[in-house]
Amino acid sequence: MKACRFILAASAIALLPAIPAFAQDEGTTVETPAAAEQAAEDAVETTEDAVATTEDIVETTEDAVEATEEAGQAETQPTRISPAEPADGCELHIWPAERMNSMTSGLLGGGLIDAALHAGTDANNKTLLASALDSPSQLDALTSLDLRTDLGLTPGTTYVLHQQPLERKTMNSVKTRRSDSTATCYSELIVADVFYQKAMIYGRSLRTLFMVREFGDDQKIDYQYKAWGGNGLKLFPPKEGEDAIAALDELVTVFQGNFEEFAKNERTAKARAGK
Repeated sequence: MKACRFILAASAIALLPAIPAFAQDEGTTVETPAAAEQAAEDAVETTEDAVATTEDIVETTEDAVEATEEAGQAETQPTRISPAEPADGCELHIWPAERMNSMTSGLLGGGLIDAALHAGTDANNKTLLASALDSPSQLDALTSLDLRTDLGLTPGTTYVLHQQPLERKTMNSVKTRRSDSTATCYSELIVADVFYQKAMIYGRSLRTLFMVREFGDDQKIDYQYKAWGGNGLKLFPPKEGEDAIAALDELVTVFQGNFEEFAKNERTAKARAGK
């Protein structure tokens, strides 16, 4: 700061010889060297005040960024739901779906032209899907079911809920645990896709892709099952004048039904595999 003041003062003093000549050309009163020095000092003080103000702004901004980062970290911390029975150290980690899709096909039976004709409808449907089945809603819908029984887990299993969806493209490529948990009894339930479909022949339906993975006390997958669950819709999407709330509630109910269907098939597959 002292160096900055010295440079500014020196620059102002260096301009002093030019000030009288300039003033005479303009027909104005000539400033004395003392007045010019005072002006230079005033300019330096103004600059210092501006620098101090800038430093205050930077400090305030840094504090705001730090507070935002801390809030973001707090939001992404998983939520633990303890079992009614004494916890036995087993964990089921649950992730919601990142991707919502809608496909409406008409008389053309699909294809690019059909997709273009229904692009607006599908965009609106995806917005409604995301509203009814956002991450908290998916997790609430699943944990309101008896996942321990449905997935054949121990009564003492603790649910660990992750609000942030996993990247869809990593679902099959990552072969290790998706969390940093070191529990020796560890399972994962991943919702991969939520897909609305309307077809001329089959009508309206909601399909959901789930995947279950079980680990031992290491990073190796001991068991994995991935499959769709799907059921028909009667109310969604709502037409103008219809009960939109009831249509959105139907999505949640059918989402749960899709999981129950998936879990039933998963238990059958596990029994066949001797797991």
